[in-house]
Amino acid sequence: MDIPRCEYPRPQFVRDGWLCLNGVWQFAIDQADSGFERGLLHRELDREIVVPFCPESALSGVDHTDFLHAVWYRRQVAIPGDWTGRKVLLHFQAVDYDATVWVNGVEVGRHRGGFTPFTCDLAGVALPGGPATIVVRAREPRGEPRPGGKQSNFRYDSRGALYARTTGIWQTVWLEPVPETHLDRPRITPDVAGRRFRVAVPIRGPHTGMSVRAALEDGEGRVCLAEVAADGDLTPVLDLAIAEDRTHLWGPGHPHLYGVSLELRDAGGHVLDTVRSYAGLRSVTLDGPVVRINGEAVFQRLVLDQGYYPDGLMTAPSEEALVRDIQLSFAAGFNGARLHQKVFEERFLYHADRLGYLVWGEFGDWGFRPRRAAGPEAGQDVRDGHRHQPAASLITQWMEALHRDYSHPSIIGWCPLNETAEPIEEGITALDDVTTGLYLATKGLDATRPVLDASGYAHRVRDADVYDCHDYEQDPVKFEAHHADLVSGRAFMNGPTDGRPGRSASDAPWSVPWSGQPFFVSEFGGIWWNPELRPGEDSWGYGNRPGSLEEFHRRFEGLCTALLRHPRVCGYCYTQLTDVFQEQNGLYRFDRTPKFELERLRRVQVRPAAVELGS
Repeated sequence: MDIPRCEYPRPQFVRDGWLCLNGVWQFAIDQADSGFERGLLHRELDREIVVPFCPESALSGVDHTDFLHAVWYRRQVAIPGDWTGRKVLLHFQAVDYDATVWVNGVEVGRHRGGFTPFTCDLAGVALPGGPATIVVRAREPRGEPRPGGKQSNFRYDSRGALYARTTGIWQTVWLEPVPETHLDRPRITPDVAGRRFRVAVPIRGPHTGMSVRAALEDGEGRVCLAEVAADGDLTPVLDLAIAEDRTHLWGPGHPHLYGVSLELRDAGGHVLDTVRSYAGLRSVTLDGPVVRINGEAVFQRLVLDQGYYPDGLMTAPSEEALVRDIQLSFAAGFNGARLHQKVFEERFLYHADRLGYLVWGEFGDWGFRPRRAAGPEAGQDVRDGHRHQPAASLITQWMEALHRDYSHPSIIGWCPLNETAEPIEEGITALDDVTTGLYLATKGLDATRPVLDASGYAHRVRDADVYDCHDYEQDPVKFEAHHADLVSGRAFMNGPTDGRPGRSASDAPWSVPWSGQPFFVSEFGGIWWNPELRPGEDSWGYGNRPGSLEEFHRRFEGLCTALLRHPRVCGYCYTQLTDVFQEQNGLYRFDRTPKFELERLRRVQVRPAAVELGS
């Protein structure tokens, strides 16, 4: 069979040599998580699965939709003989959730977290020209706190805004040869005012007498060259200066990308390691109510993108599917997306970079809210839930995502938490600590982008860069009234607006007050529409369904217009791009066919916004 998803998985840090390990692997379901005791590590497994698709998906060939507490993978590969003299690295782009990896019977790595990549060094375990038997165990115990995002982690069925689960390997697995001393992933920081890129290049291994050389290129050829000695510095930094006549900014509508090549050289000038990357020269600044990109006011017309597919679940079935979702968003008049409750694969960000698509990076929801529904999660007070949250793991996994995606120009903001829910109390709670800690950690790792402390509901950082709310009011007149007080300096009360209370029983507020920073309505709309609803089909959306297609279009226009003409709103995010299973409030069906008149949607959104006209 053809190798699925065989494109290079790390497009902003490229080496020529690699081996894709996607395809058919041996597979076993270990429902009691007793496989290690039963010897699964050392024997053939009884089923097959197509990697990188998760076992819950149809494309995996397994299509097992019940809970999976543990699964095992096994594959024997031949390491290319022409890699002799180099280290061999085994990369996993994402394994959900708790992974252990053995090669030739030796444990080579462990990783916790379902959204971020990890690497296993095979030194002393497997050599070029020899075999490598790779075994992976992935655990996902039911009911343990973890960032499930939109996965239904507590209940069997998919319902409301929660969908099918993803367990085990769900992104590309691959091998890569590297020199003993080699380059690690660079951090590329654009400096528009200084017309330069600052490139920090970590080095792995001893590097006495070595140097790093960086070249910047555009369509006309080389722009500049820089070199720095690597002695005594774990992370040499180079400045790539750009002449005025070769300066091209990255932004929506003009996504210019420069090529970046890096070389590690020994004392004699011989090249030891070479990697290729790219970069976009752009700035993000805040100016009163306005978010400026390269000094220009840009109203963020974003769509909520959950990154789910009918046959692959969280894994796109093809490279073309990633590109198509961006094109569908453009066709409806959006200029970007909020990448919701999921760290998207790097290939998506690569296409966002090259197409000029604005995105906010965020993480999967950890569930910081009261449990209301019946079932295993019922009756748990939210503060008790916070005491049991693995705060260290939360910080670790978010830092891994920031490290992976720092250099992508399409990312114009970060948000680590979603819809946290707890009233403000006299004492400091765990939610206060977690929210503030994540905000400070994000700012510490990346001072170049705005950070939203939490999307929706419980804001805890008084001087956060951006303030937001989620508002699913369906009547455009009432919706506009909710936000009218922003003009006089009073923020709309930040809480749910779909019939649930926005304050606690004691009437305590959920958030610190808005203090005048850019205001972002980061979820709204969600208009429920499925005229083809079949008898017995589960269907869900926000508010009352429109009675006709014309009523939908009028409602969409009214809601968008209320925010476009608001003098203090810097952007919005409409829920959502596509239907996802039973949540049928997308602008496209789950199969990506359109539900509405796209040109009419586009015309509503492309009108200049008040913050753009006032700039």
